[in-house]
Amino acid sequence: MVPSKKYIHELRNWPQFTWDQAQLTEKLASVRYLQGRLIGRMESLGFALQEEAVLQALTEEVVKTSEIEGETLNREQVRSSVARKLGLDVAGLVPVPRDVDGIVELMIDATQNFRKPLTQERLFGWHAALFPNGRSGMTKIRVAAWRDDSHGPMQVVSGPIGKENVHFEAPVAKRLNSEMKSFLKWFNAKESEYDLVVKAAVSHFYFVTIHPFEDGNGRVARAIADMMLTASENTPQRFYSLSSQISSERKSYYEILERTQKGNLDITEWLSWFLDCLGRAIQGSEKNLAVVLAKALFWKKHAGKKFNDRQKKIINRMLDGFEGKLTSSKWAKIGKCSQDTASRDIEDLIQRKILRKNPEGGRSTSYSLWIKLETVKD
Repeated sequence: MVPSKKYIHELRNWPQFTWDQAQLTEKLASVRYLQGRLIGRMESLGFALQEEAVLQALTEEVVKTSEIEGETLNREQVRSSVARKLGLDVAGLVPVPRDVDGIVELMIDATQNFRKPLTQERLFGWHAALFPNGRSGMTKIRVAAWRDDSHGPMQVVSGPIGKENVHFEAPVAKRLNSEMKSFLKWFNAKESEYDLVVKAAVSHFYFVTIHPFEDGNGRVARAIADMMLTASENTPQRFYSLSSQISSERKSYYEILERTQKGNLDITEWLSWFLDCLGRAIQGSEKNLAVVLAKALFWKKHAGKKFNDRQKKIINRMLDGFEGKLTSSKWAKIGKCSQDTASRDIEDLIQRKILRKNPEGGRSTSYSLWIKLETVKD
């Protein structure tokens, strides 16, 4: 039966979600198997490689959760911020702006402190970290407080001004105190009648449908889901990025959210999509693992050989996945040296068969590592 109300939060029994457990059983079992296998494999690698894998995964999570919202962060700045906040000894750290530090703080608090209760004060702290200047772009917003309706109802829209397409309208602001008290009580309940991976999926949908903040709801919702996923694995170490997979499936992500928010209280379709996406995210961690292992093997192979600080920094950048092509001018900029010094650094590594010229040559001469990053097999 089609509900008479337009949005799910308007229904009489909201938020008493239901789903078809039989449709989810196989998907959930598959995700749980993938989680266990990944954690087991990472534990066999040793502490140093685990730290590097966590650094890679959290960097990816922060970059991609922002990318979903159309915000592009500098990966090197994110990586530096994550490394500092985890207390990791990583070469080549760079200065980090406050807004980057803020979203890193949010993600690390959600995953490293997953055993602490989620409270209004904690959510306000996350929100303040997301918007340290009290602005979203050029617009001043309410920070560390629930939104109000002073500028009209909270809507998710697309399209040009005058031809907007309203995808969703959130509950009115006067409901927020009651809605968030109910959400936090449900989220923090120690006993759950269903698996915590399913609870992660429900919590994402539940929070983003309440939409309690003026901006940043998607990023906070994904952090909340990550917090519950961390609890489901009972370890603060993150070896995969859910937001990375969501980013690659962004269109279907928004479509399934909109469809479910305009449906009834049976959210089976959303839960099924979430579990499938999560499974692909965990499987995608193979690439992260390959990078970590390749980096470790590279430095093991070249142990005892001399590299100057510029060479170490840029080789590590390349092993982490250098964006674009490495040229001598980029080397000079990253290494903060002259073009001549950059050319000498590069030529030295070419002679030692660590770097090689890419085939295009000419003015566009670029360089790559000899090492190949291959998918790690069981």
